[in-house]
Amino acid sequence: MGVVSALRSDSRSVRTTASAYAELVRLANLFTAPPDVILGAALASAAEVGVGADAPVSLRATAGLAVGSMLLYAGGTTLNDYFDAPKDAEERPERPIPSGRVSRSSALRFGLGLLGVGVVVSGAAAGLWGALVAGSLAGTILLYDGVLKGGSAGFLAMGSARGLNVLLGTTAAVEISPVGLPAWALAVPVVIAGYVAAVTYMAAEEASGAERRAIAVAGVGVGVAFAAVLVLLWTTASASPLVGTALAGGFLAWTGRVLAGAYRNPAPEVVGPAVGTCVLALVVLDAAFASVAGLRWAFAAVAFLLPAIGLSRAFDVS
Repeated sequence: MGVVSALRSDSRSVRTTASAYAELVRLANLFTAPPDVILGAALASAAEVGVGADAPVSLRATAGLAVGSMLLYAGGTTLNDYFDAPKDAEERPERPIPSGRVSRSSALRFGLGLLGVGVVVSGAAAGLWGALVAGSLAGTILLYDGVLKGGSAGFLAMGSARGLNVLLGTTAAVEISPVGLPAWALAVPVVIAGYVAAVTYMAAEEASGAERRAIAVAGVGVGVAFAAVLVLLWTTASASPLVGTALAGGFLAWTGRVLAGAYRNPAPEVVGPAVGTCVLALVVLDAAFASVAGLRWAFAAVAFLLPAIGLSRAFDVS
């Protein structure tokens, strides 16, 4: 009986530790990272067709970059909690570090390790360009988490990280480098960056509520992103404009509903879930943009919404 009890105790300890690290990396959010990469690969694919390139985007490289992206995202959220530990001790004592389930030093090592492995995996998948963009993304993450968070530069840094994540996907292209993409393709990561920056601005004070102005800024970000999808799909040789428009409409309706509720009642218990919804809805926005290259790209991106939503019921998104 003693051996059985010890095994059960060890099993509970492993589950508790695994759950703590899943919270630390915000497990549900990890599934919002690959759609960014898929979007980038879709943009490169559409651009290759536009310039008459014969070689397709490498699906193997796209998959590897998606894994690298998840590792980089996990490293960023882990380091976010490392740097925020003193503040979380007051506002969110249930988080893994202030609750004592993960030591702060362990979180630092884990987060830095994830960033390093993410860069290596991305380089292995897409060569020099993959490593360069992933390295830039890792550096932006470190700047945001450790230095820039909280101010205007921080909001822009967070948005830039997501924009770079989309650009990371473009390195899966065989014949076009990121710097060789047409202007319309390079504009999409900028739109994604702006949307995420606006949502980050709203999320800055979610633990204590948010000003209606911040929620309105997020609403503007949603509106601009929706309009950008329509402009892209109906002014270029889009492969699936109707599907993309439908996805963009779903994105607008989903985020618009929660933002309207948050604007009416900007309390923490309303703003927090609204931020979470806007993060998850990024998957739909990515899919809408990705439809410019065809249905398979749009469906590949939006497929990540199911695990993201499912896991968000067990683990916090924001």
